[in-house]
Amino acid sequence: MSDGAGFVGISGRRKEMGEMTHRERAMAVLHYEAYDRLPLVHFGFWSGHTLQKWAGLGHVTMAEADAWADGNEMDGIITERLGFDFNWQTMFSPAGRLWPGFKSEVIAEFPDGTHHVRNAHGVVVMQKPDAGSIPAEIDHLLKDRASWEADFKHRYVWDERRVTQAVVRRNGQALRYDEGGLEILKAGEWDTPYGLNCGSLFGQIRDVLGLENTCYLPVDDPDLLDEMIAAVSELAYQNTKYVLESGAKFDFIHFWEDISFRSGPLVSPKMFAEKVGPYYKRVTELASQYDIDIVSLDSDGCIDTLVPIWLENGVNTMFPIEVGIWHGNIKPWREQYGKALRGVGGVNKNMFSKDRAAVDAEIERIKLLVALGGYLPCIDHRIAPDAEWVLVRYYCDQMRETFG
Repeated sequence: MSDGAGFVGISGRRKEMGEMTHRERAMAVLHYEAYDRLPLVHFGFWSGHTLQKWAGLGHVTMAEADAWADGNEMDGIITERLGFDFNWQTMFSPAGRLWPGFKSEVIAEFPDGTHHVRNAHGVVVMQKPDAGSIPAEIDHLLKDRASWEADFKHRYVWDERRVTQAVVRRNGQALRYDEGGLEILKAGEWDTPYGLNCGSLFGQIRDVLGLENTCYLPVDDPDLLDEMIAAVSELAYQNTKYVLESGAKFDFIHFWEDISFRSGPLVSPKMFAEKVGPYYKRVTELASQYDIDIVSLDSDGCIDTLVPIWLENGVNTMFPIEVGIWHGNIKPWREQYGKALRGVGGVNKNMFSKDRAAVDAEIERIKLLVALGGYLPCIDHRIAPDAEWVLVRYYCDQMRETFG
């Protein structure tokens, strides 16, 4: 924990220790400034399954479980009940994907209750009864230039309604633009960090193409891949530009990718740097014009070979730093890239299915990481259905005791 005597807040007004908000604490940590205590951060809950399980055990009600969403009023209630300070996924999210998405429809049914379903991405997936894992992909509507031109290209065109019809969730309110939604984002007065979700520049392409087709496309039709990247990146830029020009205020901007797995990236780093890197830089430079200097990016898996590409193009905060079996960790990145790199995450979610000793060991492990500065410990993914409520509560209690 910092031993500084004070803190200059977001507005520049000097604050005495003990008066800081969670927002000021988090921003102080990520800017290597003094803070009074370490904020306790989480990443929401795995689909509806975790909260439904806890509802069955009496920790929350089923109505509370059903009402939960990242950043809404119920998120704040459950966050406080567990002992956390905030959910990092508290953001304003314009529509940055296919718009409109495809209508979900059942393509085939099988005697064991399994269904093949075409989802909003135009992907046919296999859904099994009571399965909580990511469904297997069976087929993809997007296969080539013809299907891109006919069914997808127009769904990535920017329209101000992507912003004006998006729900604003903040301070327990859920508003749309025509009800003054963006107005509550202009003053910049809130107690927890608030981000602007800038979307995905490549991960959503993998979502609609599928992994195998994504790997083949750079060779089969590189011009088509270039066109797709340009389309989704232009959409991200225009959404970001429209929101920031409205006068809305944010503490950070955020991208989503999920383009790595346990052995490394699902894409060629060389291709990613050449084709996608410049589009990141375009958005991050725009954000810097509005004094936003924390740029967060969500990608699961082992991202080590992609980190320098993101850093070079203005992305400076890695999230959620999955521990996994590859032991994701901010320390070697910090040693290699210095204080330009920040992190949110890196706390192994699997401890919540074990015992108090596992929680104690994980807290002991991250002490050194916290001491590096520029790092907010956060659960390294959604809190899973096998998590025990009492162990999550214990973690929060022990973190407060350890870090102030």
